[in-house]
Amino acid sequence: MTISAPKPPWLRKKIPSGGHKPEILETIKEGALHTVCAEAKCPNQMECFSKGTATFLLLGPNCTRNCRFCAVGKHPVHPPDPEEPLRVARAVARMGVAFCVLTMVTRDDLPDGGADHIARSIDTIRQECPGVGIEVLISDLAGDRTALRTVLEAGPEVLNHNIETVPRLYPAVRPQADYKRSIDLLAASNALAPEMITKSGIMLGLGETRDEVLQVMDDLIGAGCRLLTLGQYLAPSDKHHPVIRYVTPEEFEDYQIAAEERGFSGVASSPFVRSSYRAGSLYQNALKSISRRILKGKTTP
Repeated sequence: MTISAPKPPWLRKKIPSGGHKPEILETIKEGALHTVCAEAKCPNQMECFSKGTATFLLLGPNCTRNCRFCAVGKHPVHPPDPEEPLRVARAVARMGVAFCVLTMVTRDDLPDGGADHIARSIDTIRQECPGVGIEVLISDLAGDRTALRTVLEAGPEVLNHNIETVPRLYPAVRPQADYKRSIDLLAASNALAPEMITKSGIMLGLGETRDEVLQVMDDLIGAGCRLLTLGQYLAPSDKHHPVIRYVTPEEFEDYQIAAEERGFSGVASSPFVRSSYRAGSLYQNALKSISRRILKGKTTP
């Protein structure tokens, strides 16, 4: 059943003005770069731009899959641009951020799913911007462990792969994806690089039940996932999967408590949260949480 009611008050957001928005927009334009902020029609993009940050979308603006929740283009893809890693790195340097987020379109047409391009982007940012923290939000890489290892060996601080929704809804929401494959990717990341923080995200309002969401949390914890984001799904257009329900802020608070009780080191749960939203702060909170647990482990008999 599709919801027909207007957006509730908690989903009405004032667009910020001023700040660093003009500089960020100019940096993106001059570098001929793409951002998931714009391509995915993120409701937080102007807030992030005004604060001097953006999430770069690598491997072009078009995807090889047809997820029904996503606004990213589905037009024919092009070969990876070998100059893109350097342009992104220079944009990160110009922005002067301490923590940057890279994401990618799914590229099933490439033998490694685009893993080498992502790794080169991370390496180039390291060279151009020493000391900058990096979170990379990757596709499932078609389950290719060699490709995953390529990304992990580049050493991002955070490896993010969104689970997006509950397994029952995958055929309707992510018909070309596989729930188990995504869980296995996170588990493999934890096994191959146990020192790296792994992260995932869930959209709410697609028709899932609370019990199903809690089971996904359990599956993610079981895969070694340490960071979790939960946000309200908003349909980019009438052609996308409909919003089934608007989840209340109180329910998001309840989910945050449930996630923290399960052992996640960092949780962001509210209607406007997206997978890259305030990623640097969530990462720092996770480091503090992990440090406290280590200290407690050392001091507890």
